[in-house]
Amino acid sequence: MPSDQPNFLQRLQTKWKLESIFQVVMVLVVFACTGFTILFIKNPILDFFGVERGGGQGFLNTVLYLLLVLPLYQIILLIYGFIFGQFKFFWGKEKQIFRRIGKLFSNK
Repeated sequence: MPSDQPNFLQRLQTKWKLESIFQVVMVLVVFACTGFTILFIKNPILDFFGVERGGGQGFLNTVLYLLLVLPLYQIILLIYGFIFGQFKFFWGKEKQIFRRIGKLFSNK
């Protein structure tokens, strides 16, 4: 019995305002590649800055992770976005993030 409801990829296509299912798959590939890259380079980066895992420094580790690794994630996301032809999509998302952060620090 066929269902008239859109599948997962079709819902993402609509939500992200993408042109095709192929583009949705490419965006998901970019997220996957970025996540794996961060997984492999996170520990060497934290080691370089002397961040020790464990030992009761959870708060400090979290702050340093946010300051060091999270911005790098955004950069790598754009690089993979470019490689897989989805730079425009990810650049638009980055601009949204920067606008939201800017609103936090602006006078209302």
